[in-house]
Amino acid sequence: MSETHQSGGGDDIDLSQFYQIFFEEAGENLDLMERMLLNLNLETADDEELNGIFRCAHSVKGGAATFGFSDVAELTHKMESLLDRLRRHELQPNSAMVDVLLESADASRSLLARHQAGGEGEVTPTGELVKRISVLVAGETPQAAIIAPAIPAPEAAVAAKKLDGLTRSLQIRIGPLEHTQQADAIKELFRDIPGLGEISVIEGSEANIRVFAVETTSSDDDLLDLFAFHVSREQVNIIEIDEQAHLRDDPPPGAPLAPAPGFGFFDDAPGAPGSGVSAAVDSKSSVKIGARPAASAVQPEAATIRVAISKVDQLINLVGELVITQAMLAQNSRALDPALYQQLLTGLTDLDRNTRDLQESVMSIRMIPMSIVFSRFPRMLRDLSGKLGKKVDFVTLGEATELDKGLVEKITDPLTHLVRNSCDHGIEMPADRVRAGKPETGTLTLSASHQGGSIVIEVRDDGKGMSREKILEKARERGIEVSDSMPDSEVWQLIFAPGFSTAEVVTDVSGRGVGMDVVKRNIAALNGTVEIESSEGYGMKVSIRLPLTLAIMDGMSVGVGNEVYILPLSSVIESFLVKADAVSTVGQGPRLVKVRDEYMPVIELEKVFQVPRFDSEKSSDIMVVVESDGSRVALLVDELLGQQQVVVKNLESNYRKIPNISGATILGDGKVALILDTGALVRRSRH
Repeated sequence: MSETHQSGGGDDIDLSQFYQIFFEEAGENLDLMERMLLNLNLETADDEELNGIFRCAHSVKGGAATFGFSDVAELTHKMESLLDRLRRHELQPNSAMVDVLLESADASRSLLARHQAGGEGEVTPTGELVKRISVLVAGETPQAAIIAPAIPAPEAAVAAKKLDGLTRSLQIRIGPLEHTQQADAIKELFRDIPGLGEISVIEGSEANIRVFAVETTSSDDDLLDLFAFHVSREQVNIIEIDEQAHLRDDPPPGAPLAPAPGFGFFDDAPGAPGSGVSAAVDSKSSVKIGARPAASAVQPEAATIRVAISKVDQLINLVGELVITQAMLAQNSRALDPALYQQLLTGLTDLDRNTRDLQESVMSIRMIPMSIVFSRFPRMLRDLSGKLGKKVDFVTLGEATELDKGLVEKITDPLTHLVRNSCDHGIEMPADRVRAGKPETGTLTLSASHQGGSIVIEVRDDGKGMSREKILEKARERGIEVSDSMPDSEVWQLIFAPGFSTAEVVTDVSGRGVGMDVVKRNIAALNGTVEIESSEGYGMKVSIRLPLTLAIMDGMSVGVGNEVYILPLSSVIESFLVKADAVSTVGQGPRLVKVRDEYMPVIELEKVFQVPRFDSEKSSDIMVVVESDGSRVALLVDELLGQQQVVVKNLESNYRKIPNISGATILGDGKVALILDTGALVRRSRH
């Protein structure tokens, strides 16, 4: 199709400027359709569910046709035909239909991705899918269609009449119009879209009404989809002229019309993406902010905008710099006389409050609900359980719990491995579950919740759990030093050893001895922790604890010599003064301190970071207990400087990776302070 079309004012409108919007909206529609198909009850499917799925396919088809993506339009048109018969109750939904619709949605994504890449990449074949859908539309099963050609039902023959390529003669009234250019733009559609048909103006039109004579093979819905970019559906009245030249109103004047689908741009129907309040984030390129009400296609008053993630990141970085500047002003104003500088100090107090509010508002833009992550698992579990011959119910809790987008992207792969692992190794085969006195359908639960300044994500299953004896046996085979008296929590941690696997059979799902160590390493890189609880024969739970965001954190400042270090407040347990005789050394091994009947390793930050000491009289006598991976260590420091919010700067991208350091920040006095990697320090103490 042509790249541009003329508006009534003579200006070129480049349709390619709308490509990105279409690709994002189409992706959302396909994702929503997949979720609705997976939740569809084949026995009791109601009209609202089927209509919602139909609208998704319809929107993608309309947009694809508008932009000339004929392969996507053809496939989604076939999907629409099947869904149309389902919503009219001419067919009963079955699993074969759900399968082909899910596969067609996947194929549509691949086709759209290829168009988005400018036509590069391998072409996804859709011929077989189209054939399977056609057979299902005819009321037959794909297997029966191989033996004998399908005979369309009478209803199918009626539906096919609209699609048999016959030219229809129409009279189309457009109006009342705010601008005559709207009608001119309708004419341009027929010029720019090949095969749409012929259009001519009928003289004698009223001032704000335009009447056209149209010859086309397109259906009324297809025409309304195209017109919706320039006029609302309520402004269009299509009258078909039959062979006897009688006029038939369709729809009758004054009859209510269906809401304009807007080919994926301005959908506001129940269940359609973009209706109501949204704060969804595209996985790659943009953030949607705000609420999007119904709007005409000519002058949409959209309250939702799409912003590139790079712009949001830049905004967050600038707010971080503002936080640092505000901290500097606050520190430098402490020596001022309140009586002399009352107005200045009041202004600085207001600046502090406003900066914190601004920081929280900007950070909330990047926060997205966990439903974005959870939504990818129902389809994966459906395919995986079918492949393994298992029955699994998938339950999600806390989908509205929000997490920073950067963390969402990085937590997806570890969660995917844990879910696959539960389905493959945790949930038993139906017959085995029945023998064990369980229901034949297993339950896999994915939950998210806020706990303090962290988010906790849990993967639970009611499967067979882990065998303590088998894990210890495997550990001994690998030369890992273990004992039968080890507590369960330490035994479960053994599965995170590189290459550790108790799988008896290596499958293409899991069991090759890779994965769990990568899961833990990836989560540790996000300043997170992983804990496991298991009960043999009853199931297991994997808990992941993460900070809410990596951009700003609450920290405790500690001083060692003339250096300042930041400890993540979430890992700090307590602090106390220590006497010299409270610290003991075990042989030539590590130093230990006794805290309430518990001995824990002591780490002297002065030695770890080789801090120069200019005051030989001074010695570290304060200990800060930190926890990571279920273990605690005591850090020996000179002084506690206080608690504060710090803006985290990535040291690795700006300088290089430094052992035991997770990042850096700028203090109120302009100095750089290093943020300690408490997980690495705890692991150091173990060695």
